[in-house]
Amino acid sequence: MEIERKFLIKELPKNLETYPHHHITQAYLCTEPVIRIRQKDDKYILTYKSAGLLSREEIEMPLTKDSFEHLLKKADGIVIEKERYCIPLEKELTIELDIFERDLKGLILAEIEFKDEETALSYQMEDWFAKDVTMDSAYHNSTMSKGNIPPFQ
Repeated sequence: MEIERKFLIKELPKNLETYPHHHITQAYLCTEPVIRIRQKDDKYILTYKSAGLLSREEIEMPLTKDSFEHLLKKADGIVIEKERYCIPLEKELTIELDIFERDLKGLILAEIEFKDEETALSYQMEDWFAKDVTMDSAYHNSTMSKGNIPPFQ
């Protein structure tokens, strides 16, 4: 189960380059249900996600590089590229700050995964966050892959 909140941000945190980060390329083979392929650095993953906003089922399986490249040619919509910075918070939480490239250049989203819905709902957003977009499916990567670009602010 994935329990996650998403936020637009108003400013980048200081010393962003000091945090661990990963280059991510991902594409969607299907968006209902969500079937995603992803390259994160040198790892390749096939992911199924159920419907939902705050909570949804997520199943991941490894892919080979060859399988990823083959499936990438079958992407339904745009290929998403982003740099993901992992910023630690208290209580073993991590902000995953995605700075989008290519078709989504200019969009920056912060995501935080939680162990349960109670913790997710009680979380108070950081000062540098602008708006909670958790309940707006326009900010799902699968929706944006169709070329539906939501407002950046």
